[in-house]
Amino acid sequence: MTLEPVPERPVWARILKIGLAIGMVVLTAVLVIGGASYLGRQVGAALGSEEVTSAPIDVEPGQPVEIVISSGSSGQDIGAMLAAQGVVRSALEFEVAVRNVDAAQQLQAGTYALTTLMDPAEVVAFLVAGPAPAVYRVTVIEGLRVEEVLVALAEMTPHEYPDFEEALINGDVVTSLRAMPEQSTLSDWEGLLFPDTYEFSRNAGPESILQRMASTMEQRVNSIDWSDWRSLGYTEYEGIVLASLIEAEVLLDEERPIVSSVIHNRLAEGMKLEIDATVLYALGTRDVTRFDRAVGSPYNTYGVLGLPPTPIASPGKASLAAAASPEITEYFYYVLSDLDGRHAFATTLDEHVNNVNQAREDGVLP
Repeated sequence: MTLEPVPERPVWARILKIGLAIGMVVLTAVLVIGGASYLGRQVGAALGSEEVTSAPIDVEPGQPVEIVISSGSSGQDIGAMLAAQGVVRSALEFEVAVRNVDAAQQLQAGTYALTTLMDPAEVVAFLVAGPAPAVYRVTVIEGLRVEEVLVALAEMTPHEYPDFEEALINGDVVTSLRAMPEQSTLSDWEGLLFPDTYEFSRNAGPESILQRMASTMEQRVNSIDWSDWRSLGYTEYEGIVLASLIEAEVLLDEERPIVSSVIHNRLAEGMKLEIDATVLYALGTRDVTRFDRAVGSPYNTYGVLGLPPTPIASPGKASLAAAASPEITEYFYYVLSDLDGRHAFATTLDEHVNNVNQAREDGVLP
């Protein structure tokens, strides 16, 4: 039997066959990938997020990060932003924390000062509370020593105690009320920061805060008529020293001019002031059980004549006014007479001794 040769297929037929095969492969791949994508979205929806964004593995915890959340941002948008900036480890963790407290509708837009690798629940609490106001209030009470003023500022502002200390002693803050030595210390600034309630912007630095307080003290001192005090040979700065003694010794405003008169009278007679508060200042304490009138110090007014070398506290306006304008009396002594802060005043030492004995009998003094 003779075999006839099979005719060879046309080239175009072979190309068509190959094209159909490639098309089937591509179609299959599309279907598989699309199905996987769809399945992934369904699983993601069930978990509450389409993707998990991890924070960079080299993020150091505790680093400051400013986050700006726009109005209308969804929880997923916020989570992705927080994860990208390293504030949280993943967007999913943040979204779970939001759902745990049902806070999705409570997250507030604004600018936040956060840190890296925070607890997601803590971040949610910040965003629910809302951004910090552009300004904040600081209240520094009368009678604090300079170190105590700086401690109070560190507690109420974004800055630390060493930041305030450095600003005072390196010359960033200035005052016209006294000439500062070239190598100043904190004690050189004693009594020169006015105690008051202030408003500061969030970006105010330590030197700006302290300069505001120093400038306010200048204004308060300059608003007072010191002509009588100057006529006695004293300066305004020494008036601040006197005012600090009044501030440290007196609780009731109505008694400030009377205590001022006692100090004026003793200065005029060349008597030692014998003020307990100066001894405690010399000892670096407020603990009256450590009182020691024999301590060797220029601040010990039981041992030295005249005013101490610097203020011993931050005087308020009432004490400054009392220092410049004392009540006219013949008193040379005073002692605490009740637990509300009132004093008994005396002209003679015998009267004073009687007042002291009465205070002890009444349980006011030990």
